[in-house]
Amino acid sequence: MDERLERSAEITVRDIIKGKAGERALIITNPDTESYNISLALFRAFQNIQVAPVIAVQPVKTQFDYAEPAVISALKSEPEIILSISKNKMGKDKAAIEKPYMLDGKEIDNTFHYLLQTGKSRSFWSPGITEDMFIRTVPISYSQLKADCIRLKVLLDRADRMHISAPGGTDLDVGLRGRKGFEDNGDFSAPGAGGNVPAGEVFISPELGTANGTIVFDGSISVRSGDIVIHEPIRVQVENGFAVSINSNESADAAVLEDTITCGERQAVRMETEGRLPAGLGTVYAKNARNLGEVGIGLNPAAEITGNMLEDEKAFRTCHIAIGCNYDEDAPALIHLDGLVRNPTIELFNPDGTSVMIMKDGIIS
Repeated sequence: MDERLERSAEITVRDIIKGKAGERALIITNPDTESYNISLALFRAFQNIQVAPVIAVQPVKTQFDYAEPAVISALKSEPEIILSISKNKMGKDKAAIEKPYMLDGKEIDNTFHYLLQTGKSRSFWSPGITEDMFIRTVPISYSQLKADCIRLKVLLDRADRMHISAPGGTDLDVGLRGRKGFEDNGDFSAPGAGGNVPAGEVFISPELGTANGTIVFDGSISVRSGDIVIHEPIRVQVENGFAVSINSNESADAAVLEDTITCGERQAVRMETEGRLPAGLGTVYAKNARNLGEVGIGLNPAAEITGNMLEDEKAFRTCHIAIGCNYDEDAPALIHLDGLVRNPTIELFNPDGTSVMIMKDGIIS
């Protein structure tokens, strides 16, 4: 196990983040045994290539918690490499939420995101990663993954609408006009690059207010307490880009999802009342707790559905749809809840009237 852990760490710093001698690396982690063991393996791997690493250990954070001030201060030192090897989340940036960074007319409410968007740092984040996952899913062909990601991103960028259906009952239309796809292709070597380890997905933020239809989550899903494998399908009705109803009376898993979204709504309003969000922003965050924030496709051949979304959303034969904030940062929320749909069929529709089937019954076309 230790030798395989060290090998995955070596691949990570050499082939994924591509550290260079003289650079600085900040590793943010928790006093959780597996997270910390992975962080130590990465620390040693960085030292072996003459990158200067520092490990910052903070208590485990949830979707609703703030990062420790010392962690935010460490981020502000602008290291070239930032890794989040967290049991759950890195934590929110209190000061940046209260007084956001401005970049090209957009507000950015986290120092970490600001560093990536300005190209001062590059990164990957691995919320909930385990030693077994790190060992299994890192040693893959990154040239093949990159080729798959590029091909699908080009198709997503061209399309202005998407239709998703699945045997479980999903039947959803999603607008894509003005949106561009993102690649989590395992190459985070360029300034500003970032994604997950394990890597392996393409994803896109739906055009605001355009998604309509039904989602039936039947794989796994992120909720307030963490990630769970779904035992009873969760049916979500979507209108004009928002989840308007969930079958919480029919499914225990659906009830947990409804409770999580409701908590995200209430917490946003409470934070505004307490002065932790600027006036009016609490209402915006609360509304977007039901926004459709992402559609993604899993592309990592070693990934499995285990009840850990970091890995699950990369699994073959799945797509994932998130409720909450998006990646174009024009729908801020306190939550981002990924849910898996098994064996989907995904068709893209282009502005010229043509269409392309990119996935049929879970198989990439």
